[in-house]
Amino acid sequence: MQTLILLIYAFLLFIIFLYSLSQLHLLLGYLKAKKSKTKEEKFDFYFSSEVPKVTVQLPLYNELYVVERLLKNIARLHYPKEKLEIQVLDDSTDESVKLIAQTVLNLQQKGLDIQHIRRQNRTGFKAGALKEGLKIAKGDFIAIFDSDFLPEPDWLQKTVPYFKNEKIGVVQTRWGHLNRDYSWLTKIQAFALDFHFILEQTGRNFNRNFINFNGTAGIWRKSCILDAGNWSGDTLTEDLDLSYRAQLKNWQFKYLENVSTPAELPIAISAAKSQQFRWNKGAAENFRKNYLKLMKDKSVSFSTKFHGFFHLLNSSMFLIVLLLAILSLPVLYIKAENPGLNWFFNLLGIFLSSTIIFFFCYYTVWRKTHGGGFKSVLPFSGMFISFFSIVMGFSLHNSIAVLEGHFGKKSAFIRTPKFNLEASKTWKKNKYLTSGFSSQLFAEFGLWLYFGFGLFSAFILNDFSLVIFHLMLFAGFGFVIFKSLKV
Repeated sequence: MQTLILLIYAFLLFIIFLYSLSQLHLLLGYLKAKKSKTKEEKFDFYFSSEVPKVTVQLPLYNELYVVERLLKNIARLHYPKEKLEIQVLDDSTDESVKLIAQTVLNLQQKGLDIQHIRRQNRTGFKAGALKEGLKIAKGDFIAIFDSDFLPEPDWLQKTVPYFKNEKIGVVQTRWGHLNRDYSWLTKIQAFALDFHFILEQTGRNFNRNFINFNGTAGIWRKSCILDAGNWSGDTLTEDLDLSYRAQLKNWQFKYLENVSTPAELPIAISAAKSQQFRWNKGAAENFRKNYLKLMKDKSVSFSTKFHGFFHLLNSSMFLIVLLLAILSLPVLYIKAENPGLNWFFNLLGIFLSSTIIFFFCYYTVWRKTHGGGFKSVLPFSGMFISFFSIVMGFSLHNSIAVLEGHFGKKSAFIRTPKFNLEASKTWKKNKYLTSGFSSQLFAEFGLWLYFGFGLFSAFILNDFSLVIFHLMLFAGFGFVIFKSLKV
């Protein structure tokens, strides 16, 4: 049994090491992209004949607090009115329906081509709404925004011109954050999203590996959607699914790091958990659905297959970290009982290089968003440790999502509650928030005690090799439990 535990433990460390190497390769791609000066063909909007017709799709479901802000913001887009269509794809079941109808009517009276589109049922969830709207969309290009995204007025001018290259099927922009500094929870989420949108998306795009449309703040070529098989609701991340199907059809994606589209980060942990569950389960579902197709495609490079593996299995890192954490305590006792195995544990020390790689990758992004210099290292280090601690605290929740995705358990598309903090100071009264105890919370409390015992064991065994790891786990689960009980 001890041998099995050690072998599994070493294997999990090896997988994390390989994952860190994939991130290092993306870092190199990102740094090269920053030096690249390639000139790309674009539509020249000086000539009206080169201005294509665009449909903006706004998929909505019970967005009472943010929908009016969204519609008024979209109405400010600078684009010829005769070339712009807006579809409000409204699946709502509450009083927001009347608010949307009235706001749409007001905008129609101002000369905007905007339609309030309702369905009889919510089949396919967001994917179903997008697919339904696509049937009657007038535009050759389809821009999509979730309810909490507020694109700048010149957003279409910055994105549409790249479609002059007929091989480009998607232009995706970076997510910005309206409330980055609201709380420690929002800072952690911004830290994670910045890493994805600055380093990962740029690195993958420059290296010509598959990237993904992020569900919002991007624009599709309509013919690309249709050629790739249209939207499908059989996974919880329809955006990732269609992205891979499109790129397997040889469509190119263009990522614009320097175009930021601001949005609101979840401020309640229940909302963050809901979003995390959907993203992580959807990624696992997409691995089941699309990775074998990627592997079998002889036209796809080894680099793309390698990065595609970790891209689609990214959420499964939570499960690997959780298993590693649980095994770390018996490993500590095995190490104490078997001094002859010190050579083995010294060999495992090689995998500490993963932490160093992650540190430099994340610091590169931190310098981009917060500035560099020696003085930035200390606050970054604090954020880096806090981030990974809280990630570990989410590991049980996200591992359940991953397992459901890999084993094919179906569940509904649960929207993330939006708040609109500028308009409301009493977000805790948000009608869409969920609360209450769950069996998962008790399990998280059990793990908190387990890793607390891990800290105690360091003193019993006089072995502090894993004390920082267990301290981060103890703090991370404590944070999640505290925030879950607070609201």
